[in-house]
Amino acid sequence: MTRTDGAGVLCRVPMRWGDMDPYGHVNNVEVVRLLEEARIAALGVPVGTGDQVEPPLIPFFSELPEGTQALISEHRIKYLRALEYRNTPVEVRVWVVAARGGALVLGFEITDVVTRRACVRAETSLAFFVPATGTVLRISPEQQAVLAPYAGDPVFR
Repeated sequence: MTRTDGAGVLCRVPMRWGDMDPYGHVNNVEVVRLLEEARIAALGVPVGTGDQVEPPLIPFFSELPEGTQALISEHRIKYLRALEYRNTPVEVRVWVVAARGGALVLGFEITDVVTRRACVRAETSLAFFVPATGTVLRISPEQQAVLAPYAGDPVFR
């Protein structure tokens, strides 16, 4: 199933020739890198970790207090079919599955731009840690409102 409801945002992430395994497929470790690149394209650069030149598609990281760390707490990945190497970017749809308490869960779908078929579906859970206080940052109602327009269904039930 390819997501057609338009939930979230669509990111184009370049594949690298070196992402291929000996079978010509994108290696599973590199799939996680593609998810990371899509997450950064969607949410922006985490506070204090680089220069945000291009505006994020979902303006969330810029709303976090200075010094907040965005930490991955879980990845769950379902490989639907081999993702063949192409010399063109893959399309990665990114949407918000949940934003409550101290957790943000993002959904992903990687689509082969040639076959138009979904190759990978995934969810990533993030927690936001404030080192200065040693606490997990809770997602505020204002931040939930920023994320609400990008909400979509869970990948896994």
